Amino acid sequence: MTDLDYPRLLRSRLEEALDDTPVVLIHGPRQCGKSTLAQKVGEARGYEYFSFDDVNLLAAAQADPVGFVDRLPEKVILDEVQHVPELFSSIKQIVDRDRRAGRFLLTGSANVLLLPKLADSLAGRMEVLELRPLARCEIENSGEGLLPQILRNDFTFRCAGKLGRGLAALVVEGGFPEPLTRKSQRRKDSWYLNYVDTLVQRDIRDLARISSLDTVPRILQLAATQSAQLLNMSKIAAPFRISRPTVSAYFTLLQNIFLLDVLPAWHSNRVKRLVKTPKVHMVDTGLAAAVLGVTANQLDADRSRLGHLLESFVYNELRRQASGACCDVRFYHYRDKDKVEVDIVMEESGGSIAAVEVKASASVFDKDFRGLRKLRAAVGKDWKTGIVLYDGERILPFGEGMHAVPISALWAK
Repeated sequence: MTDLDYPRLLRSRLEEALDDTPVVLIHGPRQCGKSTLAQKVGEARGYEYFSFDDVNLLAAAQADPVGFVDRLPEKVILDEVQHVPELFSSIKQIVDRDRRAGRFLLTGSANVLLLPKLADSLAGRMEVLELRPLARCEIENSGEGLLPQILRNDFTFRCAGKLGRGLAALVVEGGFPEPLTRKSQRRKDSWYLNYVDTLVQRDIRDLARISSLDTVPRILQLAATQSAQLLNMSKIAAPFRISRPTVSAYFTLLQNIFLLDVLPAWHSNRVKRLVKTPKVHMVDTGLAAAVLGVTANQLDADRSRLGHLLESFVYNELRRQASGACCDVRFYHYRDKDKVEVDIVMEESGGSIAAVEVKASASVFDKDFRGLRKLRAAVGKDWKTGIVLYDGERILPFGEGMHAVPISALWAK
């Protein structure tokens, strides 16, 4: 299957945005399917496509941004628009003259909202949608995934497949469309490593003046060793002969091109003694495994590392499922001063809380719900549900609002 064939959960939200908003931006990591989705939706709606990966087109837009935008067709896709921030003020002028919905469909592989003056120039005129690599439910074309059920606290008692040794293989496979088409792990790893090199040489070089480009892949590798753990910037900075603020700036650049997520700690004014340190997650566990040089067999044998990468895998799966039309969710983790923690906390716009703990083992015990129960006590009336994901076969009840759920149920029909 190619990325042309994968159903994307974001599509319905994209089509809704194009129906009522003048400018729509899809941003996310390179090669996750943004251009394919934009072209697929745009083809049905009569859009013309332009990519700023074309150096001639890029030069023309940079030389005369006002004239370039004035000569564009009525409905247009502008791909990799982060290369031409000069266009945004011209787009604003066009939109202010004619506020028809769906005029511009933009894509970007860097967080263009951080570019100077962009937020001001298109405020109230643009909707921003984030596309991530493929969720397993998109890869297997199995529907919306488990997240809507979690948010509804609606679980049926059914069997799901135990993954066993296949669990590590799924973690290592990841969700970028291109490596999914490659047969050998060596060729998949080659794609991921070339991908990182390309981002460093192109996108990071374009975004910032960096004196030590060769340190960036190493920072990414060190961040990967902390995936699903509390962020320790001192540990990441320790091997380098550059200042910690410089390493922090490079780390932020990796966030801005969507390779790293920093997951904030959940907090409440009603609850004291909470740890406020964020967690770091690699945006894709296939990428993490490649930069760490770890195979599925090695991961299966190293249960501690499997546990961390599995947590990132589940976090990424839920974030990807949240791109669907049903969900408006903010993600956190929970940890208190007693080291009681919950891996993933999800807060809906109305304030209700659902939470997920992740286990790599095939067994589940009452003690595995300790963190969830403590969080439930802290949340009070806003609590909805807590689940422990484990590598078992059945959805099992563990008291009111608590369930053990097979990991494979995340994407099973």
